Amino acid sequence: MRRALGVQRVGHLGTLDPFAEGLLIVVVGRATRLATFAGGWAKTYEGVIRLGITTDTDDATGAVVAAAPADGVGAEQLAAALAGFRGGYLQRPPAYSAVKIAGERAYRRARRGEVVEPAARRVDIPELEVVDYAVPDVRFRATVSGGTYLRSLARDIGAALGCGGHLLQLRRTAVGPLQLADAVAPDAVTPAVVRDPSVLVAHLQRRDVDAAEREAVVHGRPIAAGTGVGGPESGPLTPGPVALFAGRDLVAVADLEGELLKPRVVVTES
Repeated sequence: MRRALGVQRVGHLGTLDPFAEGLLIVVVGRATRLATFAGGWAKTYEGVIRLGITTDTDDATGAVVAAAPADGVGAEQLAAALAGFRGGYLQRPPAYSAVKIAGERAYRRARRGEVVEPAARRVDIPELEVVDYAVPDVRFRATVSGGTYLRSLARDIGAALGCGGHLLQLRRTAVGPLQLADAVAPDAVTPAVVRDPSVLVAHLQRRDVDAAEREAVVHGRPIAAGTGVGGPESGPLTPGPVALFAGRDLVAVADLEGELLKPRVVVTES
């Protein structure tokens, strides 16, 4: 991305495991400052769980640690198991993950042969559906909160069915409002395909600023809260981040504090 776009500052909204494919949202230049506002976007995936085999990485790249027959798992039993995860649950990240344990990445400890058990954390799974089931493979579709490990989900579904399982294939198809169908291949990236950074804050409250207010904001000075503008309605702003626009251009994101909007992230160059 740095070479294709001629910029040094490049970030992302969540990597993919090396064996996976699909949508990766890259943020460049000053837009990297907005990544935090899209960090909570849900992600949608399509994938395949292979039942009957458990691996140490919870995916097909790892060593097999257990095997059990899966041919006795029927469609109704599978549907009941998935229902137990739909909505969300306490999930333990994979041992081979970037989660830190005592300040060190879990995968580094696991590669040294240590027993690694990252702490469980709550994940949300608003959508989890079987697309096709042909023993031992479950093709599924899921929409999950940020921080959810699909490898862990595959492992836990296998455990719930009593036969074990791992993630065989994975494709990310959406991140928030952005779709894989609209993505650009890495070797086709040019400055012309870079989207306006305002897409990262489209879900926030909006406030339009005049010339004097814009001047204050770009120099980090607070402005009066005023009235929010967005869509067909206008009204009082509520506590939280507010996207500040000058016409079509995103100027900054500010925090509402009392009667003032205090710039938190300035996006515009001048």
